[in-house]
Amino acid sequence: MPKTKIMNRWLVVVGAILIQLSLGAIYAWSVFTPALKNVGWSKMQTQIIFAVGLAFFAIIMVWAGKKLSTWGPRKLTMISGLVLGSGYALAGLFGGTNFWFLLLFIGIIGGSGIGIGYVVPIAVGMRWFPDKKGMITGLAVAGFGFGAMGWVKLAGSWGHLLATLGLSTTFIIYGIAFAALVITGGMWMVFPPEGWLPKGYTPPETTDTTNGTNGGFTSGEMLATRQFYYIFLTFVFSAGAGLMSIGLMKLYPMEALQGAGYSAAEASAIAGTAMAIFFSLANGIGRIAWGMMSDLMGRKAAIVIMTATQGICVIGFPTMATNELILYVGATFIGFNFGGNFALFPTMTADTFGAKSVGQNYPFVFLAYGVGGIFGPILGGMLGDMGNFPLAFTICGVLCLVGAVLTYNVQPPKHG
Repeated sequence: MPKTKIMNRWLVVVGAILIQLSLGAIYAWSVFTPALKNVGWSKMQTQIIFAVGLAFFAIIMVWAGKKLSTWGPRKLTMISGLVLGSGYALAGLFGGTNFWFLLLFIGIIGGSGIGIGYVVPIAVGMRWFPDKKGMITGLAVAGFGFGAMGWVKLAGSWGHLLATLGLSTTFIIYGIAFAALVITGGMWMVFPPEGWLPKGYTPPETTDTTNGTNGGFTSGEMLATRQFYYIFLTFVFSAGAGLMSIGLMKLYPMEALQGAGYSAAEASAIAGTAMAIFFSLANGIGRIAWGMMSDLMGRKAAIVIMTATQGICVIGFPTMATNELILYVGATFIGFNFGGNFALFPTMTADTFGAKSVGQNYPFVFLAYGVGGIFGPILGGMLGDMGNFPLAFTICGVLCLVGAVLTYNVQPPKHG
């Protein structure tokens, strides 16, 4: 019989990056918020769209994880591209600046499209790269972080889409681009043949058959362990702090800088650069760097260090935001640590509860991202309307420190 030809596994990385470039569009939401505020939206309304998008992203991802084994990764990715693209296109065609229409088209439909596709590159990548789980997960989700920079700048200072074409047309263009990129990347989303291993790789042996990394945990078994809840809460706190920072990275520094004596134009340009360049680049780089570091130091140690340093940075951010150069440093550190969440928590889930079941189990862990996406941005918007942004950063920073303690106490779970 002729030998089955095995696909070059690095094509999976190419496809994953194309997909995640589009799925990261949700982080570009802040570029639209000033225009919406100018037509009468409150800060809270701008953050509700963002929070609902994050919530549906996480909730739908659980459903997508269950469909992954039956529908297959390629089909799931194609559906993701169509749903995400149609959400933004419909927002442009019918939404305009209407709050309820944008809530439906971008928050619910757009967020659902992201949730359908997000787990695919992670699950596929771990199957093709069992020897480099941390690194490959970081690469697979790096586009999600880098994508925000491109979409923000395309709408703003690089492409001037908002200024020349307006909000509605920009949404339509983005919808078409998102669908095209996700569908193209989806062509390489296939699992390797059963039993396939990279040349020269021997899986580590273990004699502990009760450990999840060997026997694997079903979703129900995982949900019955305290380790799941420690990991889940750490992700809630870390994601919530980062997502609040993303939602406010344009609005809050503009206020803080103007309070420190910068003009409105200067403050706007500096805040935009902090979000679109420093935060976004660090967000993408952090996904790769933390993934690679975790392959060396272990997932648990990496999450403890990442979450603790994030807590310190977020607590100090209100002071950092009053000076241009220090703002850039703060945005870089917060983005770098925030990006690490998306390389570390999938691999922590795989290491703790089994790599083969990560496609079904990680969506439950990722619900933490949806919880954090609700409480973080809405906390920031609510306290912002009350004139107390610094309190929101302090609360989120302290919770990150609590998360570091929780993860420190995670031990390998046992079956039964």
